[in-house]
Amino acid sequence: MTGCGGDTAGGGSSDGGNGGDAPFEVAKDVALTGSPTFDKIKSSGAIRIGVKEDQPGLGYLDAATGERSGFDIEIATWMAAKLGVAKDKIEFKAIPSANRETALANGDVDLYVGTYSITDKRKKLVDFAGPYFITGQGLLVQKSNETIKSEKDLAGKKVCSATGSTPIQNIRENFPKATPVEFDIYSKCVDALKSGSVDAVTTDQAILLGFASQDPDNLKVVGEPFTVEKYGIGLPKGDTALRTFLNETLTDGNATWTKIYDSTLGKSGTKVEQPKVDQY
Repeated sequence: MTGCGGDTAGGGSSDGGNGGDAPFEVAKDVALTGSPTFDKIKSSGAIRIGVKEDQPGLGYLDAATGERSGFDIEIATWMAAKLGVAKDKIEFKAIPSANRETALANGDVDLYVGTYSITDKRKKLVDFAGPYFITGQGLLVQKSNETIKSEKDLAGKKVCSATGSTPIQNIRENFPKATPVEFDIYSKCVDALKSGSVDAVTTDQAILLGFASQDPDNLKVVGEPFTVEKYGIGLPKGDTALRTFLNETLTDGNATWTKIYDSTLGKSGTKVEQPKVDQY
């Protein structure tokens, strides 16, 4: 259920997700009542969306051009357009994994679209629309590493992931013989892997395939996914009207979702189906 390519689409794909020829069609006169978040967005004419910017194929910021690209960025831009907000009125904010719930609770962002796994623990603090993608926890190692072939080989190994992420919690709880190492962003884990200060990086396999595709001579993904991660759009707790609206957008927009996928993660050649929305 996962795939990730090193080549990503431009940040402003069309409503058909065709790589940036035209913006998503921006909805007019959006009928959404009972949502404090939407009322704030409508009043300001802009939307703030939390994202990742170090995940090739998903949420990536090109430091040279300032352009954002990837599946999550396109999903975020699509949701904004359906809420009546054009791309040039989106303020993307990079939020570390550990700070996502706080950012939503404090109103620092209106939505969060950045490989945000839906869990029961998080649902006590925020609400989720989706899932809009399903993947699973995997392992990234140096290309020359022949000792780690799957999660069964982590005893005595230093395993790195992002602080506050689901994968690092899984390592702590279920792999007690491994040594967890944490950084605020995944790219620092990848740097530590390349330097040899950690033995493996773990997070969702979709993310790891993106890193491996950037440096295939030195990095590889091993084994099969050993968890199920459902990515959701994070929004403030209790905003049921907005969650329902976003879920309906996802449910009714299968053709758009597929074109977005094909123009980003689908460039790896991997085909997946849009997951069914969870109407909790």
